[in-house]
Amino acid sequence: MKTSIATVSISGDLREKLAAIAAAGFDGVEIFENDFLAFDGTPAEVGRMVRDHGLEITLFQPFRDFEGMPEPHRTRTFDRAERKFDLMAELGTDLMLVCSNVSPLSLGGIDRAAADFRELGERAARRGMRVGYEALAWGRHVSDHRDAWEIVRRADHPNIGLILDSFHTLAKKIDPDTIRAIPGDRIFIVQLADAPRIDMDLLYWSRHFRSMPGEGDLAVTDFMRAVAATGYDGPLSLEIFNDQFRGGSPRSISVDGRRSLIYLMDQVARLEPAMAIEVPDIPDRIEAQGVEFVEFAADEQEAEELGRLFEAMGFAAVARHRNKEVTLYRQGGINLVVNTERDGFAHSSYIVHGTSAYAIGLRVADAVATVERARALGAETFEQRHGPGELAIPAIRGVGGGVIYFIDGRTAHVWDVEFEPLAPAPHGSARLSRIDHIAQTMNYEEMLTWLLFYTSIFRTRKSPMVDVVDPSGLVRSQVIESDDGALRLTLNGAENRKTLAGHFIAETFGSSVQHLAFATDDIFATAARLRENGFMPLKISPNYFDDLEARLGLAPEQTERLRAFDILYDRDETGEFFQFYSQNFGEGFFFEIVERRGPYRGYGGPNAPFRIAAQKRTTRPRGMPRI
Repeated sequence: MKTSIATVSISGDLREKLAAIAAAGFDGVEIFENDFLAFDGTPAEVGRMVRDHGLEITLFQPFRDFEGMPEPHRTRTFDRAERKFDLMAELGTDLMLVCSNVSPLSLGGIDRAAADFRELGERAARRGMRVGYEALAWGRHVSDHRDAWEIVRRADHPNIGLILDSFHTLAKKIDPDTIRAIPGDRIFIVQLADAPRIDMDLLYWSRHFRSMPGEGDLAVTDFMRAVAATGYDGPLSLEIFNDQFRGGSPRSISVDGRRSLIYLMDQVARLEPAMAIEVPDIPDRIEAQGVEFVEFAADEQEAEELGRLFEAMGFAAVARHRNKEVTLYRQGGINLVVNTERDGFAHSSYIVHGTSAYAIGLRVADAVATVERARALGAETFEQRHGPGELAIPAIRGVGGGVIYFIDGRTAHVWDVEFEPLAPAPHGSARLSRIDHIAQTMNYEEMLTWLLFYTSIFRTRKSPMVDVVDPSGLVRSQVIESDDGALRLTLNGAENRKTLAGHFIAETFGSSVQHLAFATDDIFATAARLRENGFMPLKISPNYFDDLEARLGLAPEQTERLRAFDILYDRDETGEFFQFYSQNFGEGFFFEIVERRGPYRGYGGPNAPFRIAAQKRTTRPRGMPRI
């Protein structure tokens, strides 16, 4: 599988773009004409620069408004094409993209267009060049790959072929299976892009909202299955127009791009095993069986404060690491680890972010296979020095810089091997049984990176993105979860630092876990026990409960019971959801207690504005010490 990406897909000048593309492991690059025109160097210098990075130029693009032009415009289009062939010869590439004509001067007619391409093919052949024809979804006369293919077929020239772009096909809801009848050797290159499903003008949608395959809602996998059926074995190239990507890190976006292509073709190969598809041999997407632990980095003082909060929530300190300043708190199937070491990665994380949930441990069937898949998809493996008797637990670095450990049958006994039991202390267990979900907060422009990272490695699905209303702005939220709910992650993208999520990112210097939600089977019993333990819940406005009773028709006694414990409530046609919160710890970290009744799969989204408002009322001003 030869991978390529158009320079228009990422930010930076041409030098920065090529360096990022090469570092991500791409084989080739499409040179977008504007990137070349803005560069202060000759075509030959650009060609050498590309080759010095170990890349090839898979395509030069775009050549616009060619076919079906009346004279004298027709003659001028051929003159323009000859000049582009001169440029391509100096660059060192042989393929040019011609997109379907959008000029109001253009004349329709498949035979007229085919004749123009036949002549262009003759001129290209004399120069050792090839021309690929692409149907723009908004083309004046040709806006469907089937019509573009018919023009190429009638042109009947070996130097004229078809270029397929997943966006143009899927945005117009054209059945991708119509591609299967096209001979693979007549397809000169395949361009790939995804996009969120939005009802808007096709041109504007394409120019601003494209994304990497797997990040949007289009059926890109079905598109590639159809392409694979043709026998096509040329480059797979990304052509992404996205305002966020244009302002993002070129290296990060390039890594996302290559990850998306590997993930896409891995899916296609598994769905079409009879087809000869050249893809890396990697393990299938991994099933996460649950969250084994969450580890916090802290100093001694804040570790004590965190420990008191854990104990108020019913956790007990059950073990101490044999070699390190690490304490294990447990309740039900929940393991919380507090690390106060003065060196190592945990300490580095504390220095940068303050007290934070810097590491997550996930239960999987095969930890080594999980790391192997993650590494093939561009993730960075994580290792640090092991002390005497300590287990080597496979791990990777997460998108935000944290660590994800993988626990399987070979390392599940880590608590017995590395930890010494502590004498049991009396505590009020609160019936918390498991981690319901983990909420991670990042800048909005990073959300697609996090989304692709998790969905490409783990057997999960994504929910539609929703807007969460903060009194100071919007936060975009999207859920990633496994079918059985063993792994639930909520991704919250902040667009400004005035929101609670934005404040958390700004004050902790980066994206991270912002809250943990614990599950109980009886939220009222849990709330009562926590009150006995001295737990102070987040106070919710009484106006919320008055509205809740009227809006959902709750019995007054039920509303009063919710009000008494500051429990928020939601329901849908499948079940009910109860939730209450701790007060903020530090710069916006908090805990949540939830109970799900029935197959309710939501997260209490309608309650978010009221919870956030309550949290912002209690957020301490910057610089004020925590009481």
